[in-house]
Amino acid sequence: MGKAKNPRRVAENEAMAKVRMLRTSPQKLNLVAGMIRGKKVEKALVDLTFSNKRIAADVKKCLQSAIANAENNHNLDVDELIVAEAYVGKNLTMKRGRPRARGRFGKIIKPFSELTIKVRQVEEQA
Repeated sequence: MGKAKNPRRVAENEAMAKVRMLRTSPQKLNLVAGMIRGKKVEKALVDLTFSNKRIAADVKKCLQSAIANAENNHNLDVDELIVAEAYVGKNLTMKRGRPRARGRFGKIIKPFSELTIKVRQVEEQA
């Protein structure tokens, strides 16, 4: 008597990848995630490759992981994939500080974020 299989979290024509503990603020990460939302995956990869944002390399790695999940785990066609969703969440915040003049304390906040990318296979209209 085995355990019942967990239901899929995404639809049959979707795959997803998630990255946690990205060392950037969610606001900055959301700017890069917004760049790729709704685009075809080839175009999104090109945009991330030539982006000047530091975090774009980590977003590209997550997108490549979502593409690989779609191809290997869910048997989806890579040429028909689009970035269906790319959303950002807050993670922990490290609190650091530095002594300032007159006995004060300068607060330094180091935020972490998490990113979820879902790719969806869509049939191309001819």
